[in-house]
Amino acid sequence: MAKKKQKAKTENPYIPKPYKVLEYYRETDDNFTITINMKVKHDPGQFVQLSLPGFGEAPISICSDSEEYIKLNIREVGTVTKALGNLKKGDTLLVRGPYGRGYPMQYLTGNNVLIIGGGCGVAPLKGIIDYVENHRDDFKEVMLFLGYRSPNDVLFKRELEEWRNKYHLQVTVDEEAHGEMCYDAKHGFVTDVLRSTPINNENKIVFVCGPPIMMKYVIEVLKEKGFNDKQIFLSAERLMYCAMGVCCHCMIKGKFTCVDGPVFRYDEMKELSDE
Repeated sequence: MAKKKQKAKTENPYIPKPYKVLEYYRETDDNFTITINMKVKHDPGQFVQLSLPGFGEAPISICSDSEEYIKLNIREVGTVTKALGNLKKGDTLLVRGPYGRGYPMQYLTGNNVLIIGGGCGVAPLKGIIDYVENHRDDFKEVMLFLGYRSPNDVLFKRELEEWRNKYHLQVTVDEEAHGEMCYDAKHGFVTDVLRSTPINNENKIVFVCGPPIMMKYVIEVLKEKGFNDKQIFLSAERLMYCAMGVCCHCMIKGKFTCVDGPVFRYDEMKELSDE
């Protein structure tokens, strides 16, 4: 008598899986980057949910482009992220995802690329930089404008020199440094450098991520330079609990950041406001 085929069990999307920390690197006093052995295909701009038993769960953007591992840049601001900060190489953490809509890089080939980031907003943009490097023939000139509060808050110090050698890189710090300015950073806001740099909108795509006030003024500068809404992509920041559009905590006027975003083209986002 033939045995009945058993139906494959559907995995519960809310249950995370364990992964190992391959590398831990302290970026600043309150920021670190970990590499974990999660082999998954994803788009730049997507995020995962990290958790540690007894502490909770937090959404973290992926800041790499590889199907062999993922890198996650984390700022210590609460119970979960501070607990994650105590991890070391070889430790285990729980991950589910990736989630959300990332940057549609496969549809943007042939363009010059402008990447404008502020503070921790540089982390999801690093995924774009890695993607461009892995698909270098698909894109033309790359310009990076990265702004930080102070020299002590600069992220991805290990990568900066490589980016400077390969791309047009401008780093700014809001607070004036005492002594020598590191990383050839300029004192001032990233919007000031962006405004003073001769740029037109011809065959260009712009990616922006950072504090809301920073993104607001960046958009103003880009508009002054002739960029239209469909050339600009933004990454929205919201606390995403379920990551699947169920809990509604990340809703922005009918849009779920975790499902419809976190990446939005500017013509999709500009009319949205908190309810």
